[in-house]
Amino acid sequence: MPHHRVLLLDAAPGDLLGLELSRLLGHGLTITLNLRRVADHRAVRSAWAGRVEFTDFDPFDEPALIGETVRGGAGFHAVKSRAGVPLRAAFLAAATGGGLAHRLRVVGRAGAGTDHVDLGAAARHGVAVTHTPGSNADAVAEFALAQLLALTRGLAVYNEASHAGMWRSPTAPARALSELTLGIVGLGRTGRALAGRARALGMAVRGVGRRDRPLGELLATSDAVSLHVPLTPQTRGMIGRAELALMRPGAVLLNTARGGIVDEQALAEALRDPSHPLAGAAVDTFAHEHAAFSSPLFGLPNALLTPHVAGMTRGAVAEAAVRCADHLAALLSGRPDGVPVVAA
Repeated sequence: MPHHRVLLLDAAPGDLLGLELSRLLGHGLTITLNLRRVADHRAVRSAWAGRVEFTDFDPFDEPALIGETVRGGAGFHAVKSRAGVPLRAAFLAAATGGGLAHRLRVVGRAGAGTDHVDLGAAARHGVAVTHTPGSNADAVAEFALAQLLALTRGLAVYNEASHAGMWRSPTAPARALSELTLGIVGLGRTGRALAGRARALGMAVRGVGRRDRPLGELLATSDAVSLHVPLTPQTRGMIGRAELALMRPGAVLLNTARGGIVDEQALAEALRDPSHPLAGAAVDTFAHEHAAFSSPLFGLPNALLTPHVAGMTRGAVAEAAVRCADHLAALLSGRPDGVPVVAA
């Protein structure tokens, strides 16, 4: 295999880092590891010195990302991201510049979503974008069930009261899962995985695909609505004020998909309004994440917020890391058959 250089913007966490590096090196790739999100720099340097090159910068800082990519005129044939580092037009133009010894050819995402990549710019610059669809489907499905149970059984409220030394009894008994109807928006791998688990627990399940319209009937007839669609121009803002107003009284909304799918301001207003039919929401993905994390949902007691961790099980992260490594190697060596590539 020719000398192919790969920049790991954010590696697999913990001891899974070794699994990922071994897989990439096993393909004969030359690796530069960004240490910014690595917990123990000293241990990693000691373990991998001589086999891996190191750098340390904030990949969410676009000037820093571009500077590292073009430093010394070397460049990289591929970059890999796990946490969804934005790879926009300016970066893609710089990374494919004619003055670089190694022009960017592949972007790899260890995960399903690719909304962090400017796909149009990637296509214009001849950069293939690959990902690992389904690698965390089971993990996200399980997390959505955990969100549903936490909301419907009031776990956060009881936990807070108990820590304060208060014995809080329910004002009314909760309904069992088998008494609820679950509406699933998006019937890809994750939506189907959730549907199977929900049915096994006795729930009635309704589902619509991301291109199905309208959503009104599902929203009006579901006790819980879980979102499992990618963020595209068609799905951006698909749950707004009008859609939230259609929901069944006492219903809850679960979002483990992407933040931009839901109008967070409209959701916050609905949750603040005691007369609104929506009783609660569990949100794992936001319009603004990482260093830019902010949301109008902050501080609302009926909003269960988590920092984009639904897919973060050990098995899911390992699967995504290994599959992404294999995809990068295949595309760089001219073996695209069977490798998922996302079109603009």
